[in-house]
Amino acid sequence: MDEERAWWKEAVVYQIYPRSFNDSDGDGVGDLQGITDRLDYVASLGADVIWLNPVYDSPQADNGYDIRDYRAIYDEYGTMADWEELLAEVHDRDMRLIMDLVVNHTSTEHEWFQQSRRDEGGYRNYYFWREGDAEHPPNNWKSGFGGSAWASDEEAGMQYLHLFDETQADLDWDEAAVREDVYELMNWWLEKGIDGFRMDVINLISKPEGLPDGDPEQDWVGIEHFANGPRAQEYLAEMAAETYDNYDAMTVGECVGIDVETASDYVSADGPMDMVFHFEHMQVDMGDRWLSPAEWDLSDLKAVMSYWQTELDGWNSLYLTNHDQPRIVSRFADDDEYRVESGKLLGTLLFTLSGTPYVYQGQEIGMTNYPWSGLDELDDLQSIGKVEEAIEAGEIDGFEEVQDIVRARSRDNARTPMQWDDSENAGFTDGDPWLAVNPDYEDVNVAAAEADPDSVLHYYRELVDLRDAHDVFVYGDYELLLPDHEEVWAYRMELDEEAVLVALNFSDTETTVTLDPAAAAADLLVSNYDEQHPNGTELTLRPYEARVYTLN
Repeated sequence: MDEERAWWKEAVVYQIYPRSFNDSDGDGVGDLQGITDRLDYVASLGADVIWLNPVYDSPQADNGYDIRDYRAIYDEYGTMADWEELLAEVHDRDMRLIMDLVVNHTSTEHEWFQQSRRDEGGYRNYYFWREGDAEHPPNNWKSGFGGSAWASDEEAGMQYLHLFDETQADLDWDEAAVREDVYELMNWWLEKGIDGFRMDVINLISKPEGLPDGDPEQDWVGIEHFANGPRAQEYLAEMAAETYDNYDAMTVGECVGIDVETASDYVSADGPMDMVFHFEHMQVDMGDRWLSPAEWDLSDLKAVMSYWQTELDGWNSLYLTNHDQPRIVSRFADDDEYRVESGKLLGTLLFTLSGTPYVYQGQEIGMTNYPWSGLDELDDLQSIGKVEEAIEAGEIDGFEEVQDIVRARSRDNARTPMQWDDSENAGFTDGDPWLAVNPDYEDVNVAAAEADPDSVLHYYRELVDLRDAHDVFVYGDYELLLPDHEEVWAYRMELDEEAVLVALNFSDTETTVTLDPAAAAADLLVSNYDEQHPNGTELTLRPYEARVYTLN
Protein backbone atom coordinates (compact mmCIF):
# COMPACT_ATOMS: atom_id res chain seq x y z
CA MET A 1 0.00 0.00 0.00
CA ASP A 2 1.60 3.26 -1.18
CA GLU A 3 -0.72 5.51 0.82
CA GLU A 4 0.74 6.55 4.16
CA ARG A 5 -1.57 5.69 7.04
CA ALA A 6 -2.99 8.32 9.37
CA TRP A 7 -5.67 8.16 12.06
CA TRP A 8 -7.77 10.84 10.40
CA LYS A 9 -7.79 8.93 7.12
CA GLU A 10 -9.28 5.89 8.82
CA ALA A 11 -11.74 7.87 10.94
CA VAL A 12 -15.47 8.39 10.58
CA VAL A 13 -16.48 11.97 11.41
CA TYR A 14 -19.87 12.83 12.92
CA GLN A 15 -20.90 16.47 12.57
CA ILE A 16 -22.92 18.09 15.36
CA TYR A 17 -24.81 21.34 14.86
CA PRO A 18 -25.12 22.33 18.55
CA ARG A 19 -28.16 24.57 18.19
CA SER A 20 -30.23 21.68 16.84
CA PHE A 21 -28.77 18.54 18.41
CA ASN A 22 -30.15 18.22 21.95
CA ASP A 23 -31.51 20.75 24.46
CA SER A 24 -30.81 19.87 28.10
CA ASP A 25 -32.39 22.88 29.85
CA GLY A 26 -35.69 23.41 28.03
CA ASP A 27 -34.96 26.80 26.48
CA GLY A 28 -35.54 25.47 22.95
CA VAL A 29 -31.88 25.74 21.93
CA GLY A 30 -29.47 22.83 21.84
CA ASP A 31 -26.49 23.07 24.18
CA LEU A 32 -23.20 21.49 25.26
CA GLN A 33 -24.69 19.46 28.10
CA GLY A 34 -27.23 18.12 25.65
CA ILE A 35 -24.41 16.90 23.43
CA THR A 36 -22.63 15.28 26.37
CA ASP A 37 -25.86 13.50 27.29
CA ARG A 38 -26.00 11.93 23.81
CA LEU A 39 -22.34 10.92 23.40
CA ASP A 40 -23.06 7.23 23.92
CA TYR A 41 -25.35 7.38 20.90
CA VAL A 42 -22.65 9.03 18.76
CA ALA A 43 -20.09 6.46 19.92
CA SER A 44 -22.53 3.63 19.10
CA LEU A 45 -22.46 4.71 15.45
CA GLY A 46 -18.76 3.92 15.31
CA ALA A 47 -17.79 7.57 15.00
CA ASP A 48 -14.15 8.37 15.71
CA VAL A 49 -14.30 12.16 15.49
CA ILE A 50 -16.91 14.78 16.34
CA TRP A 51 -16.86 17.98 14.33
CA LEU A 52 -18.52 20.64 16.46
CA ASN A 53 -20.02 23.62 14.69
CA PRO A 54 -19.21 26.98 16.39
CA VAL A 55 -19.97 27.24 20.09
CA TYR A 56 -18.03 30.47 20.69
CA ASP A 57 -19.58 33.62 22.11
CA SER A 58 -21.60 35.19 19.33
CA PRO A 59 -24.58 37.48 18.65
CA GLN A 60 -25.89 34.52 16.57
CA ALA A 61 -26.72 36.56 13.48
CA ASP A 62 -25.46 33.58 11.46
CA ASN A 63 -25.85 30.89 14.14
CA GLY A 64 -22.35 31.22 15.53
CA TYR A 65 -20.37 31.93 12.36
CA ASP A 66 -20.25 35.54 13.55
CA ILE A 67 -17.81 35.23 16.46
CA ARG A 68 -17.64 37.90 19.14
CA ASP A 69 -15.07 36.19 21.40
CA TYR A 70 -12.99 33.22 20.29
CA ARG A 71 -12.07 32.27 23.86
CA ALA A 72 -15.57 32.21 25.37
CA ILE A 73 -18.63 29.98 25.02
CA TYR A 74 -22.01 31.31 23.87
CA ASP A 75 -24.11 31.51 27.03
CA GLU A 76 -27.13 29.64 25.62
CA TYR A 77 -24.80 26.71 24.90
CA GLY A 78 -23.37 26.68 28.42
CA THR A 79 -20.04 27.53 30.00
CA MET A 80 -16.39 26.78 29.40
CA ALA A 81 -16.69 24.17 32.17
CA ASP A 82 -19.47 22.49 30.14
CA TRP A 83 -17.22 22.49 27.09
CA GLU A 84 -14.30 21.04 29.08
CA GLU A 85 -16.59 18.28 30.38
CA LEU A 86 -17.68 17.55 26.82
CA LEU A 87 -14.08 17.26 25.63
CA ALA A 88 -13.18 14.94 28.51
CA GLU A 89 -16.22 12.72 27.87
CA VAL A 90 -15.45 12.58 24.13
CA HIS A 91 -11.87 11.49 24.88
CA ASP A 92 -13.07 8.97 27.48
CA ARG A 93 -14.99 7.25 24.68
CA ASP A 94 -11.89 7.08 22.47
CA MET A 95 -13.29 9.73 20.15
CA ARG A 96 -11.71 13.04 19.16
CA LEU A 97 -13.09 16.55 18.88
CA ILE A 98 -12.42 19.10 16.16
CA MET A 99 -13.63 22.68 16.41
CA ASP A 100 -15.00 24.95 13.71
CA LEU A 101 -12.49 27.73 12.99
CA VAL A 102 -14.00 30.92 11.54
CA VAL A 103 -11.22 33.40 10.76
CA ASN A 104 -12.07 34.84 7.36
CA HIS A 105 -14.33 37.20 9.28
CA THR A 106 -15.46 38.14 12.77
CA SER A 107 -18.64 39.54 14.20
CA THR A 108 -18.88 43.32 14.04
CA GLU A 109 -19.32 43.05 17.82
CA HIS A 110 -15.83 41.58 18.20
CA GLU A 111 -13.44 43.85 20.12
CA TRP A 112 -11.09 43.93 17.14
CA PHE A 113 -13.80 45.45 14.96
CA GLN A 114 -14.98 47.81 17.67
CA GLN A 115 -11.48 49.27 17.99
CA SER A 116 -11.00 49.18 14.22
CA ARG A 117 -14.06 51.35 13.57
CA ARG A 118 -12.76 53.83 16.17
CA ASP A 119 -9.22 53.65 14.74
CA GLU A 120 -7.83 52.67 18.14
CA GLY A 121 -4.95 50.49 19.27
CA GLY A 122 -3.62 49.83 15.79
CA TYR A 123 -6.72 47.87 14.78
CA ARG A 124 -7.85 50.00 11.82
CA ASN A 125 -5.97 47.77 9.36
CA TYR A 126 -7.50 44.56 10.74
CA TYR A 127 -10.45 44.99 8.33
CA PHE A 128 -11.09 46.37 4.84
CA TRP A 129 -12.16 50.01 5.18
CA ARG A 130 -12.76 52.05 2.04
CA GLU A 131 -14.45 55.29 1.03
CA GLY A 132 -17.89 54.76 -0.46
CA ASP A 133 -21.61 54.72 0.15
CA ALA A 134 -24.64 52.61 -0.67
CA GLU A 135 -24.91 54.15 -4.14
CA HIS A 136 -21.19 54.03 -4.89
CA PRO A 137 -19.53 51.11 -3.01
CA PRO A 138 -15.76 50.57 -3.35
CA ASN A 139 -16.31 47.75 -5.86
CA ASN A 140 -19.12 45.60 -7.26
CA TRP A 141 -18.52 42.50 -5.12
CA LYS A 142 -21.63 40.80 -3.77
CA SER A 143 -22.28 39.10 -0.47
CA GLY A 144 -22.82 35.36 -0.52
CA PHE A 145 -26.11 36.08 1.24
CA GLY A 146 -27.33 38.60 -1.34
CA GLY A 147 -26.78 42.33 -1.85
CA SER A 148 -23.58 44.33 -1.80
CA ALA A 149 -20.49 43.04 0.01
CA TRP A 150 -20.02 46.53 1.47
CA ALA A 151 -21.78 48.13 4.43
CA SER A 152 -21.56 51.67 5.74
CA ASP A 153 -20.38 52.32 9.28
CA GLU A 154 -21.49 55.65 10.69
CA GLU A 155 -18.83 55.76 13.41
CA ALA A 156 -15.94 55.13 11.02
CA GLY A 157 -17.47 57.22 8.23
CA MET A 158 -16.47 54.54 5.71
CA GLN A 159 -17.59 51.22 4.33
CA TYR A 160 -16.26 47.79 5.32
CA LEU A 161 -16.12 44.53 3.39
CA HIS A 162 -18.32 41.56 4.33
CA LEU A 163 -18.44 38.59 1.97
CA PHE A 164 -21.32 37.22 4.04
CA ASP A 165 -23.77 38.98 6.36
CA GLU A 166 -23.11 42.64 7.17
CA THR A 167 -22.53 41.56 10.79
CA GLN A 168 -19.55 39.47 9.57
CA ALA A 169 -16.68 41.80 8.67
CA ASP A 170 -13.80 40.31 6.66
CA LEU A 171 -10.38 40.33 8.28
CA ASP A 172 -7.47 41.69 6.25
CA TRP A 173 -4.94 38.86 6.34
CA ASP A 174 -2.27 41.03 4.72
CA GLU A 175 -1.96 42.64 8.15
CA ALA A 176 0.68 40.60 10.02
CA ALA A 177 -0.90 41.38 13.39
CA VAL A 178 -4.15 39.74 12.24
CA ARG A 179 -2.34 36.52 11.42
CA GLU A 180 -0.43 36.55 14.70
CA ASP A 181 -3.64 37.00 16.71
CA VAL A 182 -5.36 34.20 14.79
CA TYR A 183 -2.46 31.79 15.35
CA GLU A 184 -2.45 32.67 19.04
CA LEU A 185 -6.13 31.81 19.48
CA MET A 186 -5.69 28.57 17.50
CA ASN A 187 -2.83 27.48 19.74
CA TRP A 188 -4.93 28.39 22.78
CA TRP A 189 -7.54 25.83 21.72
CA LEU A 190 -4.97 23.23 20.72
CA GLU A 191 -3.39 23.56 24.15
CA LYS A 192 -6.81 22.92 25.68
CA GLY A 193 -6.71 19.51 24.02
CA ILE A 194 -8.77 19.69 20.85
CA ASP A 195 -7.83 17.39 17.99
CA GLY A 196 -7.99 19.74 15.05
CA PHE A 197 -10.03 22.24 13.06
CA ARG A 198 -12.66 22.41 10.37
CA MET A 199 -11.78 25.77 8.79
CA ASP A 200 -14.68 27.83 7.49
CA VAL A 201 -14.33 29.34 3.95
CA ILE A 202 -10.60 29.31 4.56
CA ASN A 203 -9.58 29.83 0.94
CA LEU A 204 -11.20 33.29 0.96
CA ILE A 205 -8.67 34.82 3.35
CA SER A 206 -6.48 36.49 0.71
CA LYS A 207 -7.92 39.36 -1.33
CA PRO A 208 -6.04 40.88 -4.30
CA GLU A 209 -4.45 44.29 -4.09
CA GLY A 210 -6.82 47.03 -5.21
CA LEU A 211 -9.94 44.85 -4.76
CA PRO A 212 -10.84 44.95 -8.49
CA ASP A 213 -14.40 44.64 -9.75
CA GLY A 214 -15.71 41.16 -10.48
CA ASP A 215 -17.58 39.71 -13.43
CA PRO A 216 -21.13 41.10 -13.04
CA GLU A 217 -22.56 37.98 -14.74
CA GLN A 218 -21.40 35.73 -11.90
CA ASP A 219 -23.99 34.74 -9.30
CA TRP A 220 -21.41 35.60 -6.64
CA VAL A 221 -19.82 38.70 -8.13
CA GLY A 222 -16.10 38.91 -7.33
CA ILE A 223 -15.51 35.25 -6.51
CA GLU A 224 -12.80 34.96 -9.15
CA HIS A 225 -10.78 37.48 -7.11
CA PHE A 226 -11.37 36.41 -3.50
CA ALA A 227 -11.50 32.59 -3.86
CA ASN A 228 -7.97 31.14 -3.74
CA GLY A 229 -6.54 34.65 -3.64
CA PRO A 230 -2.92 35.53 -4.36
CA ARG A 231 -1.48 34.69 -0.93
CA ALA A 232 -3.98 32.11 0.38
CA GLN A 233 -1.60 29.18 0.18
CA GLU A 234 1.24 31.21 1.65
CA TYR A 235 -0.87 32.22 4.64
CA LEU A 236 -2.14 28.68 5.19
CA ALA A 237 1.40 27.31 5.09
CA GLU A 238 2.37 29.90 7.69
CA MET A 239 -0.68 28.98 9.78
CA ALA A 240 0.22 25.29 9.68
CA ALA A 241 3.81 25.94 10.72
CA GLU A 242 2.76 28.22 13.57
CA THR A 243 -0.11 26.06 14.89
CA TYR A 244 -1.46 22.62 14.05
CA ASP A 245 1.68 21.13 12.48
CA ASN A 246 3.07 21.12 16.01
CA TYR A 247 0.26 18.82 17.22
CA ASP A 248 -1.24 15.48 16.21
CA ALA A 249 -4.15 17.40 14.73
CA MET A 250 -6.59 16.91 11.86
CA THR A 251 -7.49 19.75 9.49
CA VAL A 252 -10.15 20.10 6.84
CA GLY A 253 -10.67 23.37 5.01
CA GLU A 254 -13.97 24.47 3.50
CA CYS A 255 -12.92 25.87 0.13
CA VAL A 256 -15.31 27.83 -2.07
CA GLY A 257 -14.87 27.78 -5.84
CA ILE A 258 -12.08 25.21 -5.84
CA ASP A 259 -11.20 22.58 -8.43
CA VAL A 260 -9.16 19.38 -8.18
CA GLU A 261 -5.94 20.99 -9.36
CA THR A 262 -6.07 23.84 -6.84
CA ALA A 263 -7.22 21.50 -4.08
CA SER A 264 -4.18 19.33 -4.74
CA ASP A 265 -1.95 22.29 -3.90
CA TYR A 266 -3.65 22.51 -0.50
CA VAL A 267 -3.67 18.79 0.42
CA SER A 268 -0.69 17.19 -1.34
CA ALA A 269 2.14 15.79 0.76
CA ASP A 270 3.62 19.30 1.04
CA GLY A 271 0.26 21.07 1.36
CA PRO A 272 -0.89 22.97 4.45
CA MET A 273 -4.11 20.99 5.12
CA ASP A 274 -5.10 17.34 5.43
CA MET A 275 -8.36 17.63 3.46
CA VAL A 276 -10.65 20.15 1.84
CA PHE A 277 -14.41 20.36 1.46
CA HIS A 278 -15.07 21.22 -2.17
CA PHE A 279 -18.48 22.02 -3.65
CA GLU A 280 -18.36 20.65 -7.18
CA HIS A 281 -20.64 17.71 -6.41
CA MET A 282 -22.91 20.05 -4.44
CA GLN A 283 -23.40 22.16 -7.58
CA VAL A 284 -24.73 19.52 -9.97
CA ASP A 285 -28.28 20.75 -9.36
CA MET A 286 -27.39 24.44 -9.24
CA GLY A 287 -27.99 26.80 -12.12
CA ASP A 288 -26.36 30.17 -12.70
CA ARG A 289 -28.19 31.63 -9.72
CA TRP A 290 -29.34 30.39 -6.31
CA LEU A 291 -33.01 30.69 -7.30
CA SER A 292 -32.43 29.02 -10.68
CA PRO A 293 -31.79 25.30 -10.07
CA ALA A 294 -30.50 23.09 -12.85
CA GLU A 295 -31.69 19.72 -14.04
CA TRP A 296 -29.20 16.97 -13.27
CA ASP A 297 -28.84 13.25 -13.75
CA LEU A 298 -26.76 10.58 -12.10
CA SER A 299 -24.01 10.74 -14.71
CA ASP A 300 -23.33 14.36 -13.64
CA LEU A 301 -22.82 13.35 -10.00
CA LYS A 302 -20.76 10.30 -10.97
CA ALA A 303 -18.49 12.34 -13.20
CA VAL A 304 -17.66 14.91 -10.51
CA MET A 305 -17.11 12.51 -7.64
CA SER A 306 -15.20 10.04 -9.82
CA TYR A 307 -12.86 12.79 -10.99
CA TRP A 308 -12.06 13.72 -7.40
CA GLN A 309 -11.47 10.04 -6.61
CA THR A 310 -8.91 9.60 -9.38
CA GLU A 311 -7.30 13.01 -9.93
CA LEU A 312 -6.81 14.57 -6.50
CA ASP A 313 -3.19 14.59 -5.38
CA GLY A 314 -3.91 14.24 -1.68
CA TRP A 315 -6.58 12.96 0.65
CA ASN A 316 -10.32 13.11 -0.04
CA SER A 317 -13.12 14.22 2.26
CA LEU A 318 -16.39 12.42 1.59
CA TYR A 319 -19.67 14.17 2.33
CA LEU A 320 -23.14 14.42 0.83
CA THR A 321 -24.62 16.96 3.22
CA ASN A 322 -23.78 19.21 6.16
CA HIS A 323 -25.29 22.19 7.99
CA ASP A 324 -25.27 24.21 4.75
CA GLN A 325 -26.85 21.60 2.47
CA PRO A 326 -30.29 19.96 2.08
CA ARG A 327 -31.05 16.49 3.41
CA ILE A 328 -29.56 13.83 1.13
CA VAL A 329 -32.60 11.57 0.64
CA SER A 330 -34.63 14.61 -0.41
CA ARG A 331 -31.92 15.87 -2.72
CA PHE A 332 -30.33 12.85 -4.35
CA ALA A 333 -32.83 10.03 -3.81
CA ASP A 334 -36.40 9.42 -2.59
CA ASP A 335 -37.68 10.82 0.71
CA ASP A 336 -41.07 9.14 0.38
CA GLU A 337 -41.70 5.54 -0.71
CA TYR A 338 -38.03 4.53 -0.77
CA ARG A 339 -36.71 6.73 2.01
CA VAL A 340 -35.14 3.82 3.91
CA GLU A 341 -33.72 2.03 0.87
CA SER A 342 -32.34 5.19 -0.68
CA GLY A 343 -30.96 6.40 2.65
CA LYS A 344 -29.04 3.14 2.88
CA LEU A 345 -27.90 3.42 -0.74
CA LEU A 346 -26.43 6.87 -0.16
CA GLY A 347 -24.70 5.59 2.97
CA THR A 348 -23.20 2.77 0.92
CA LEU A 349 -21.76 5.31 -1.50
CA LEU A 350 -20.32 7.39 1.32
CA PHE A 351 -18.55 4.51 3.06
CA THR A 352 -17.16 2.65 0.06
CA LEU A 353 -15.20 5.45 -1.61
CA SER A 354 -11.61 6.29 -0.74
CA GLY A 355 -11.36 9.12 1.77
CA THR A 356 -12.65 10.20 5.17
CA PRO A 357 -16.48 10.03 5.46
CA TYR A 358 -18.45 12.77 7.22
CA VAL A 359 -21.91 12.00 8.60
CA TYR A 360 -24.17 14.93 9.46
CA GLN A 361 -26.56 14.55 12.40
CA GLY A 362 -29.83 12.92 11.34
CA GLN A 363 -28.40 11.61 8.08
CA GLU A 364 -27.97 8.22 9.75
CA ILE A 365 -31.73 7.93 10.39
CA GLY A 366 -32.81 9.28 6.99
CA MET A 367 -34.08 12.73 8.00
CA THR A 368 -35.75 14.70 5.20
CA ASN A 369 -36.25 18.29 4.02
CA TYR A 370 -38.87 20.46 5.73
CA PRO A 371 -42.00 21.66 3.84
CA TRP A 372 -41.36 25.42 4.25
CA SER A 373 -44.43 27.56 3.46
CA GLY A 374 -43.23 31.13 4.10
CA LEU A 375 -40.23 33.33 4.80
CA ASP A 376 -41.43 33.81 8.36
CA GLU A 377 -40.68 30.14 9.07
CA LEU A 378 -37.05 30.46 7.95
CA ASP A 379 -33.97 31.43 9.93
CA ASP A 380 -31.33 30.95 7.22
CA LEU A 381 -29.82 34.29 6.20
CA GLN A 382 -28.91 32.98 2.77
CA SER A 383 -32.42 31.80 1.89
CA ILE A 384 -34.06 34.93 3.25
CA GLY A 385 -31.51 37.21 1.59
CA LYS A 386 -31.77 35.57 -1.83
CA VAL A 387 -35.58 35.69 -1.83
CA GLU A 388 -35.75 39.28 -0.59
CA GLU A 389 -33.16 40.35 -3.16
CA ALA A 390 -35.25 38.78 -5.95
CA ILE A 391 -38.42 40.48 -4.68
CA GLU A 392 -36.66 43.86 -4.46
CA ALA A 393 -35.30 43.45 -8.01
CA GLY A 394 -38.80 42.75 -9.29
CA GLU A 395 -37.86 39.25 -10.43
CA ILE A 396 -40.58 37.63 -8.32
CA ASP A 397 -43.64 38.93 -6.51
CA GLY A 398 -43.32 36.80 -3.40
CA PHE A 399 -42.19 33.64 -1.67
CA GLU A 400 -44.89 31.49 -3.23
CA GLU A 401 -43.22 31.75 -6.66
CA VAL A 402 -40.01 30.15 -5.37
CA GLN A 403 -41.42 28.02 -2.56
CA ASP A 404 -40.39 24.71 -4.18
CA ILE A 405 -36.87 26.00 -4.79
CA VAL A 406 -36.48 27.18 -1.20
CA ARG A 407 -37.84 23.86 0.06
CA ALA A 408 -35.19 22.09 -1.98
CA ARG A 409 -32.28 24.46 -1.31
CA SER A 410 -32.55 26.14 2.09
CA ARG A 411 -29.81 25.53 4.63
CA ASP A 412 -32.54 25.35 7.26
CA ASN A 413 -33.43 21.87 5.95
CA ALA A 414 -30.36 20.56 7.75
CA ARG A 415 -30.90 22.70 10.83
CA THR A 416 -34.32 21.51 11.98
CA PRO A 417 -33.97 19.80 15.38
CA MET A 418 -32.60 16.29 15.67
CA GLN A 419 -35.43 13.77 15.89
CA TRP A 420 -34.85 11.55 18.92
CA ASP A 421 -38.30 10.01 19.46
CA ASP A 422 -41.98 10.48 18.73
CA SER A 423 -42.74 12.64 21.77
CA GLU A 424 -43.53 16.34 21.48
CA ASN A 425 -40.79 18.24 19.65
CA ALA A 426 -39.19 14.91 18.73
CA GLY A 427 -37.51 14.67 22.13
CA PHE A 428 -35.23 17.58 21.23
CA THR A 429 -36.55 19.99 23.88
CA ASP A 430 -39.16 20.41 26.60
CA GLY A 431 -39.58 24.04 25.51
CA ASP A 432 -40.39 25.78 22.24
CA PRO A 433 -37.77 24.77 19.63
CA TRP A 434 -35.83 27.62 18.03
CA LEU A 435 -36.65 26.19 14.59
CA ALA A 436 -39.64 24.06 13.64
CA VAL A 437 -39.40 20.29 14.01
CA ASN A 438 -39.97 18.35 10.80
CA PRO A 439 -43.57 17.02 10.85
CA ASP A 440 -42.38 13.52 9.90
CA TYR A 441 -40.67 13.08 13.28
CA GLU A 442 -43.28 10.61 14.58
CA ASP A 443 -42.02 8.09 12.02
CA VAL A 444 -38.46 9.27 11.45
CA ASN A 445 -36.60 9.30 14.76
CA VAL A 446 -33.74 7.61 16.59
CA ALA A 447 -35.93 5.53 18.93
CA ALA A 448 -37.88 4.05 16.03
CA ALA A 449 -34.66 3.39 14.14
CA GLU A 450 -33.08 1.66 17.13
CA ALA A 451 -36.12 -0.62 17.43
CA ASP A 452 -36.14 -1.55 13.73
CA PRO A 453 -33.31 -3.93 12.72
CA ASP A 454 -33.86 -2.91 9.06
CA SER A 455 -33.47 0.83 9.70
CA VAL A 456 -31.02 3.21 8.05
CA LEU A 457 -29.33 3.59 11.45
CA HIS A 458 -28.46 -0.09 11.86
CA TYR A 459 -27.27 -0.23 8.26
CA TYR A 460 -24.91 2.72 8.87
CA ARG A 461 -23.39 0.81 11.79
CA GLU A 462 -22.90 -2.17 9.49
CA LEU A 463 -21.17 0.07 6.94
CA VAL A 464 -18.83 1.51 9.57
CA ASP A 465 -17.86 -2.01 10.62
CA LEU A 466 -17.34 -2.98 6.97
CA ARG A 467 -15.04 -0.02 6.39
CA ASP A 468 -13.07 -0.81 9.55
CA ALA A 469 -12.57 -4.39 8.36
CA HIS A 470 -11.47 -3.62 4.80
CA ASP A 471 -8.67 -1.17 4.01
CA VAL A 472 -9.78 -1.22 0.38
CA PHE A 473 -12.63 1.15 1.29
CA VAL A 474 -10.19 3.61 2.85
CA TYR A 475 -7.09 3.48 0.67
CA GLY A 476 -8.27 1.66 -2.45
CA ASP A 477 -7.94 2.78 -6.08
CA TYR A 478 -11.23 3.66 -7.73
CA GLU A 479 -12.38 2.57 -11.19
CA LEU A 480 -15.72 3.81 -12.55
CA LEU A 481 -17.85 1.33 -14.50
CA LEU A 482 -20.75 2.26 -16.80
CA PRO A 483 -19.93 6.01 -16.68
CA ASP A 484 -22.89 7.03 -18.87
CA HIS A 485 -25.55 4.89 -17.24
CA GLU A 486 -28.29 7.17 -15.92
CA GLU A 487 -29.64 4.84 -13.21
CA VAL A 488 -26.74 2.73 -11.96
CA TRP A 489 -23.50 3.86 -10.38
CA ALA A 490 -21.03 0.98 -10.35
CA TYR A 491 -17.34 0.97 -9.51
CA ARG A 492 -14.44 -1.21 -8.44
CA MET A 493 -12.16 -0.49 -5.50
CA GLU A 494 -8.81 -2.26 -5.48
CA LEU A 495 -5.97 -2.40 -2.98
CA ASP A 496 -3.07 -4.85 -3.10
CA GLU A 497 -4.73 -8.27 -3.43
CA GLU A 498 -8.25 -7.14 -2.50
CA ALA A 499 -10.89 -5.98 -4.97
CA VAL A 500 -14.54 -5.08 -4.41
CA LEU A 501 -17.45 -4.20 -6.66
CA VAL A 502 -20.08 -1.64 -5.67
CA ALA A 503 -23.37 -1.44 -7.57
CA LEU A 504 -25.95 1.25 -6.75
CA ASN A 505 -29.31 1.69 -8.45
CA PHE A 506 -30.28 5.36 -8.13
CA SER A 507 -33.77 4.84 -9.58
CA ASP A 508 -37.20 3.74 -8.40
CA THR A 509 -37.40 0.99 -11.03
CA GLU A 510 -35.74 -2.40 -11.36
CA THR A 511 -32.65 -2.09 -13.55
CA THR A 512 -30.42 -4.76 -15.12
CA VAL A 513 -26.80 -4.07 -16.00
CA THR A 514 -23.86 -6.11 -17.27
CA LEU A 515 -20.89 -5.81 -14.97
CA ASP A 516 -17.61 -7.55 -14.18
CA PRO A 517 -17.90 -11.28 -15.07
CA ALA A 518 -16.16 -11.98 -11.76
CA ALA A 519 -19.31 -10.82 -10.01
CA ALA A 520 -21.01 -14.06 -11.01
CA ALA A 521 -18.94 -15.91 -8.42
CA ALA A 522 -18.44 -13.02 -6.01
CA ASP A 523 -19.27 -13.01 -2.32
CA LEU A 524 -21.78 -10.42 -1.18
CA LEU A 525 -20.38 -8.21 1.58
CA VAL A 526 -23.40 -6.02 2.21
CA SER A 527 -26.72 -5.04 0.66
CA ASN A 528 -29.67 -2.89 1.64
CA TYR A 529 -32.18 -5.60 0.67
CA ASP A 530 -32.61 -8.75 2.78
CA GLU A 531 -33.59 -11.21 0.08
CA GLN A 532 -30.93 -11.42 -2.60
CA HIS A 533 -31.36 -11.91 -6.32
CA PRO A 534 -28.84 -14.40 -7.69
CA ASN A 535 -25.43 -13.16 -8.80
CA GLY A 536 -24.47 -13.20 -12.44
CA THR A 537 -22.65 -11.33 -15.17
CA GLU A 538 -26.00 -9.59 -15.62
CA LEU A 539 -27.04 -7.98 -12.35
CA THR A 540 -30.64 -7.01 -11.66
CA LEU A 541 -30.98 -4.26 -9.06
CA ARG A 542 -34.28 -3.39 -7.40
CA PRO A 543 -35.32 0.23 -6.69
CA TYR A 544 -32.51 2.01 -4.83
CA GLU A 545 -30.74 -1.30 -4.24
CA ALA A 546 -27.10 -1.24 -3.14
CA ARG A 547 -24.81 -4.25 -3.32
CA VAL A 548 -21.14 -4.58 -2.42
CA TYR A 549 -19.20 -7.67 -3.50
CA THR A 550 -15.72 -8.94 -2.79
CA LEU A 551 -14.18 -10.17 -6.05
CA ASN A 552 -11.39 -12.29 -4.57
